[in-house]
Amino acid sequence: MAIHWQQALEIGKYLVAQRLRGRKRFPLVLMLEPLFRCNLACSGCGKIQHPADILVQNLTPEQCFTAVEECGAPVVSIPGGEPLLHPQIDEIVRGLVERKKFVYLCTNGLLLEKSLHKFQPSPYLTFSVHLDGLREWHDKCVDRKGVFDTAVKAIRAAKAQGFRVTTNTTIFAGADVKEMQEFFDFLETLGVDGMISPGYSYEWAPDQDHFLKREQTRALFREILAPYKAGKKNWSFNHSPLFLDFLIGEKDYDCTPWGSPSYSVLGWQKPCYLLNEGHYKTFQELLDNTEWKNYGQKSGNPQCADCMVHCGYEPTASVDAMEPTNIGRSVGALFGLGT
Repeated sequence: MAIHWQQALEIGKYLVAQRLRGRKRFPLVLMLEPLFRCNLACSGCGKIQHPADILVQNLTPEQCFTAVEECGAPVVSIPGGEPLLHPQIDEIVRGLVERKKFVYLCTNGLLLEKSLHKFQPSPYLTFSVHLDGLREWHDKCVDRKGVFDTAVKAIRAAKAQGFRVTTNTTIFAGADVKEMQEFFDFLETLGVDGMISPGYSYEWAPDQDHFLKREQTRALFREILAPYKAGKKNWSFNHSPLFLDFLIGEKDYDCTPWGSPSYSVLGWQKPCYLLNEGHYKTFQELLDNTEWKNYGQKSGNPQCADCMVHCGYEPTASVDAMEPTNIGRSVGALFGLGT
């Protein structure tokens, strides 16, 4: 199973509505960060580098609901930090589900199994568990042994209780092609869909040596996905097939930076959460005051030159999927009829 049919249908209706209204810039996924603190210190992440007075802060449920209504995106991704550390995360998720938002609660899995009793299975709720590869590689990426096994155990427990689960995998320079292919084989045994993205140059991350350049990304993903593209593997990805085409160089997209706005305890990020340019108080200020032409690979902005991360390019692929020439393929991929 790829993107859930109900979610795909609602997003399709949303995209058509935006087009009919003549809107050129609109959000598809709100990245709602209710806190920055985490119970891991991954070398490729810069979230916990915030000052201590920021790390202790939480968004209230009311702040979360206000941001979601202000933004209007049909999908809400809840990263962090580790969202399950938030004392009211169950109230936040429940309120978003009641508003019929498709919620992806992102977690490293350490607290997931013991937190399952706080949630109810719903087609609007997906747990997105961070797994960067098989045991040895993943535990190296998160800089702690045993995390892989704990996360996999939690995935199985969540699936057994009827929850929808995906995985979220960031692929960095140095990843072994054969091992990544074996990892996707393993995910099939768990019955989960994978989300993949190249490692992005997050400027606060302690490790700056393993982020991929654009041509490196294309070459690496071409190798990794070769069996899938050839029809030899039936891996399940929670992506538009057009985004996968982009990763391997068959599509040439530009970033849609307004497609995945980020809201946190600091406000609305200017304009991309991978950059450190400040924040606005309102979503409308973000839309109105950002010089959008200065972002994306084609802008010439050196900070955007090598980025191919899903938060910027998945919205581009989703809009392209609505073009008449792509609708048939997108629907086919939704129901597992090919890539």
